[in-house]
Amino acid sequence: MSKTPARPPADRLLTVAEVAERLGTTERFPRRLIEERRIAFVRLGRKVRIPESVLNEFIAAGLVQPITTRTGRAA
Repeated sequence: MSKTPARPPADRLLTVAEVAERLGTTERFPRRLIEERRIAFVRLGRKVRIPESVLNEFIAAGLVQPITTRTGRAA
């Protein structure tokens, strides 16, 4: 008996409304990202969907790390 390798789960496709809700914006913002080709998307006929992993990457790319300050600095 040979086992077939386990396939990773399919990436969930999000609607523009779901993306907007997740980003806390109006639907206009993700639509603008799509129009300007700033985020990858899937076109299904006239419908547009954004893979969840692509949205996660987009969010991670915009992450700004805090600046750490030195403590114990002499005045």
